[in-house]
Amino acid sequence: MGLYTYDDNRLLRRIIRTVVYLVVIISTAWFVVYGFMGQTVISGQSMSPVLNAEDVCLVNRLKYDILSPDRYDIALMERADSGKLVAKRVIGLPGETVLIRDGSIYIDGEILKDDRLAEISLAGIAENPVDLGSDEYFVIGDNTESSEDSRFANIGNVKRSAMKGKIWFRIKPAQNVGVIR
Repeated sequence: MGLYTYDDNRLLRRIIRTVVYLVVIISTAWFVVYGFMGQTVISGQSMSPVLNAEDVCLVNRLKYDILSPDRYDIALMERADSGKLVAKRVIGLPGETVLIRDGSIYIDGEILKDDRLAEISLAGIAENPVDLGSDEYFVIGDNTESSEDSRFANIGNVKRSAMKGKIWFRIKPAQNVGVIR
């Protein structure tokens, strides 16, 4: 009789310990995702083919709280003219000069070679050199023909405070789940 009671208690302790571990793991994951990250739904085709309309992505808000955006990051930013959150690729960094000429982007006089950006037919305000301040970024959509971005006066240079986080992982649609380049 004593032997069965000991085994029952041992099994019950294992079950309770497993449940507690699962609760701790799930709670920690929830805190990390919702405390330091966020989620956004992409609107429009300005980031196509990397991101499409209605894609649901995770945003790392903590990165931009601690570090500055890097060149080629896909940033979630708040438009100054409308307050709307949009996704754009960071091209120009603080203190740099951006120029678009003959379909190519130049950073401080050097051509920017990147296969993610198509040839740019409309330079907008960047047909003349655009100097970025110490807290300003130049952003552009990967689908340059269908993107309202820093090339246009109503967007222009984007302040650091408008950068809300780095878009890094797509969770929907299911066939495209994964890390975003």
